[in-house]
Amino acid sequence: MAIVIHSSAIVDHGAALGDGTRVWHFAHVCAGARIGSDCSLGQNVYVGNDVVLGNQVKVQNNVSIYDAVTLEDEVFCGPSMVFTNVYNPRAAVTRKHEYRRTLVRRGATIGANATIVCGVTVGEYAFVAAGAVANRDVPAFALVAGVPARQIGWISRFGERLDLPLPSADSKGEASAEARCPHTGDLYVLHEGACRLERTALQP
Repeated sequence: MAIVIHSSAIVDHGAALGDGTRVWHFAHVCAGARIGSDCSLGQNVYVGNDVVLGNQVKVQNNVSIYDAVTLEDEVFCGPSMVFTNVYNPRAAVTRKHEYRRTLVRRGATIGANATIVCGVTVGEYAFVAAGAVANRDVPAFALVAGVPARQIGWISRFGERLDLPLPSADSKGEASAEARCPHTGDLYVLHEGACRLERTALQP
């Protein structure tokens, strides 16, 4: 598939874009950016030099992805959500050598107007609710909300709530729990505070 770049967008020479990627109105992709295939960069999106996007990443309008941010495959960034890369910025102090790297793992969703504070890892298929501020790592399949973000549940790859208990302060030694995605039937297992996809409904 052909790459689509709107006439108002700026893609600097040297940027790498995969097949089928679409760059929409007034977006700016810097020269060092590495963007996979079948991605969508909405209106007024900015992608910095030291940024890597996997395949099938969707970045909605008004999102700036600054240096030191990596988004794996199938990540969704909601409208006007925010990434940072300096923990303690001052206008008069240059701290480019102090950037903290941020990693958003495969399939994760970041809701509209949420903020991901630099240095955080958002786990696979996690869901950061609209308006939340994630200032610590988010576990795989976790649903977090609020300021600062706190876990309020578990969520499937399909984006459905899972009937699993929240982890306690010390989850080691606790009995495992299981739940199925109400839409797909996929089986998830919670063990020692971590959730994993045990098997899909298509498997025996």
